[in-house]
Amino acid sequence: MTRPSIPFNRPFVVGKELHYISQAVVEGRLAGDGRFTRQCQSWLESQFGVKKALLTHSCTAALEMAAILADISPGDEVIAPSYTFVSTANAFVLRGAHVRFVDIRADTLNIDESQIEAAINPRTRAIVPVHYAGVGCEMQTINAISQRHDLVVIEDAAQAVGATYHGHYLGSLGHMGAISFHETKNFISGEGGALLINDPQLIERAEIIREKGTNRSRFFRGEVDKYTWVDIGSSYLPSELIAAFLYAQLEASTTITAKRLAIFDRYMTRLEPLQESHNIRMPYIPDHSVHNGHMFYLLLNDEDQRSRLIRHLARQKIHAVFHYVPLHLSPMGRKLGYNPGDFPVTESLAARVLRIPCFFDLKSDDQDFVIEHIAAFFAGEPERDA
Repeated sequence: MTRPSIPFNRPFVVGKELHYISQAVVEGRLAGDGRFTRQCQSWLESQFGVKKALLTHSCTAALEMAAILADISPGDEVIAPSYTFVSTANAFVLRGAHVRFVDIRADTLNIDESQIEAAINPRTRAIVPVHYAGVGCEMQTINAISQRHDLVVIEDAAQAVGATYHGHYLGSLGHMGAISFHETKNFISGEGGALLINDPQLIERAEIIREKGTNRSRFFRGEVDKYTWVDIGSSYLPSELIAAFLYAQLEASTTITAKRLAIFDRYMTRLEPLQESHNIRMPYIPDHSVHNGHMFYLLLNDEDQRSRLIRHLARQKIHAVFHYVPLHLSPMGRKLGYNPGDFPVTESLAARVLRIPCFFDLKSDDQDFVIEHIAAFFAGEPERDA
């Protein structure tokens, strides 16, 4: 019997997703901001301790809203890591800003907070830390820098839903945070996201921007007798079907997180010997951080070794993948004036990261199969001096 392939990710259903979708259909409310949208937002506010949560159709949309709320304008600059998804930069480039990249830390792959202050100039308006793999950036240092220079902090917490830093949820530590419910994330709705707002002064305008620049939310609360165009904005709402699916996932959040952490811990335990025998690095979790089991990756010795391991696993129908091409090395990054060699830590780590299957319903025997064939690959590799 042929063994089925093991994908890098598989979307999953854990509870009442289809039931809640059918309820939304029966209730006749399919557009955004219905009952399930409100329930999701209330859950996020209560769980993460933020002043306001607004569901969006993607984390990209949440970042774009944050850029508008931060009054990012042509000529402004925003500081962010190059090792991130394109939306982190695009949200601000769309507003006419220049993204000033800085290098990442070698341990967590997060933005190197020690390099941020040197990148600040009179045009700088915001810092956008990206919590890679659900491990928090050094937010105490970043927030202190933002206060000294009067900058807005917008957390890209797309991968970090439910993770904490010094006991506080990621996404709740800056002025705003953007999270994702894409099908590759811990809690999913296919596509989807949310903007978490921690500055109460931003809430009213955020509702307007999300509703195409109108005061429609105030109208439905009876605060105005009709709604009209009052600001710039766009259609950032998800449909009620998306929210209904998501609410079932949020209800099962404890179960989902526990399962992902168990998968992560199994990899850590079984693959740990490779760190000593072959200098292979696994994710580093600082003592003050509690991660969410979002992904498991290996840091290999070089790009060639990574390519060979990808091919080795593919022959066993195991789908393992690299991650971002650093944005400063992309064609758009080159247009913005960046060049190879600008951020050596980013370039070195990006060439060596390998992500292996890590998703909610990954079976134990499938995970063991992945571990077995990673170990088999290194059994044929010469050991390296520590």
